[in-house]
Amino acid sequence: MKGLHLGAAFLICIFADIMKRTFYISVLFVSLLMSCTKVEKTPTSGISTIDNTIFNPLNPYVYGFSFSKAGLVSTKTNPGPDILLFVNIDNSQHRLTLQVNNLKPSLFKVGDFADEPAAIAAFNTLTTVSVTQWLDMADPLSANQVWLYKTGDDKYAKIRIVSTVNEIRQLIPYGECTFQWVYQPDGSTTFPGK
Repeated sequence: MKGLHLGAAFLICIFADIMKRTFYISVLFVSLLMSCTKVEKTPTSGISTIDNTIFNPLNPYVYGFSFSKAGLVSTKTNPGPDILLFVNIDNSQHRLTLQVNNLKPSLFKVGDFADEPAAIAAFNTLTTVSVTQWLDMADPLSANQVWLYKTGDDKYAKIRIVSTVNEIRQLIPYGECTFQWVYQPDGSTTFPGK
């Protein structure tokens, strides 16, 4: 009987040793998996759309675009968006404008182009920022324009207006702007060429 108890004790020790090793290997494997997660870089170019939709009328906010975050950002966040779309209703024909959120003149119109191919060519060949006079807003805003934008911390973006919507929806002036953009996050005045 005594030999049987020793044999059982021996098997329990071996089983415990195997379980301990399995546990350590599992912990090591999980640790390796967690440390291998890929961190995505924030894009520095793309095509995006903003509009003037007002959310929560009792505590209103809109979404604008942040170049450093490469996406839509609420005016309630800090830092807020770089640019916002506004429908100027002061004239009989409403106009779309891009407004900046840094309290500095920060926009420069490179040009209005006759068609999309000409605007794309101008956007793609625009590789340096050389501006003497920045504007407070992009006004009026329309398709086939190319603009430069300077952030509050002196970083630059180039913007090509792809399309705009300027209409009345449910008795409210509605504006929408789709734009192609390239952001230079290092603060240099040079954009990569295409």
